[in-house]
Amino acid sequence: MLLKRLKPYLRWLILGAALFFLISTFRQHWREVAAIRLDAEDGGWLAIALLTTTCAHIWTGWVWGWILRELGESVSAGWSIRTYLITNIAKYLPGNVWHFYGRVSAVTGRGVELAIAIVSVVLEPLLMAAAALMVGLMGIQHIGWGLQLGSLAIALALVHPRLLNPAVQRLSRKKAQDEAASLALRTFGLQRYPWMPLLGELIFLALRGLGFLWIMLAFTVIPPAQVLPVISAFSFAWLLGLVVPGAPGGIGVFEATAIALLPPSFPPAVILSTVACYRLISTLAEAIGAAGAWLVSQRHPQTDPPDSPEPPLKTPPNQ
Repeated sequence: MLLKRLKPYLRWLILGAALFFLISTFRQHWREVAAIRLDAEDGGWLAIALLTTTCAHIWTGWVWGWILRELGESVSAGWSIRTYLITNIAKYLPGNVWHFYGRVSAVTGRGVELAIAIVSVVLEPLLMAAAALMVGLMGIQHIGWGLQLGSLAIALALVHPRLLNPAVQRLSRKKAQDEAASLALRTFGLQRYPWMPLLGELIFLALRGLGFLWIMLAFTVIPPAQVLPVISAFSFAWLLGLVVPGAPGGIGVFEATAIALLPPSFPPAVILSTVACYRLISTLAEAIGAAGAWLVSQRHPQTDPPDSPEPPLKTPPNQ
């Protein structure tokens, strides 16, 4: 009961602590940051980072369609990508839930049951979190292979239907406003291991990690031995920005975590410049994706009828 009362204030406490850390770090190193200069080659790395990050968002929109197909609802890649990109920009609105609401509304607008729509938007970030954990573990160098493989096995086990279904049902019921949908969610779940969506989210995290790497290359040279540690630090920072309550889109939480976890061999000014530029490029990529998807939907509004010809990946689960 006490935790529930404090929950609204916890978000602001975390955001305040993250911003205090960022401001304090910047005050210590602002002269080094101001001294950094970028040339045409560095601008090329930033352009590649923007392209890679935009492709990552397009890709994960397609993966969301795979999740719907795992739940027995067939949708086309074009529809899932457009819907995902258009709604994704809404995550920066206060509350950090409006992108989920938009996707649920879009799915139910196709005649899909509300329970399936809610589960699809809850399952996606859970698979993303598992993928981020696995990518992050791959880059940890100071632990043995046995412990590393054991940690990866645990991460894989966390998305097994026997463990994942109860978590999905619990989180989905919290988002359900309709009593009938809430009752349906009590028995709803995946019928098999979500290999394809999990693989898709792993590719998404790899693309996001590469985008971050390209940005860092604009500010410094990265030795080959530091590539995996950089991507590992990014993945853990991205994971905390996803799951820790804070500002919309993980603003503040991601930056503070990345600064704390990136290898100390890189100058603080480079790390500060990288995380600041990453946030700018990430937001710009989401805006480009949303604008492009909206324009396509306006020019071709009837390209995806409610009954998509694509076959589902599995037999629809019993409700």
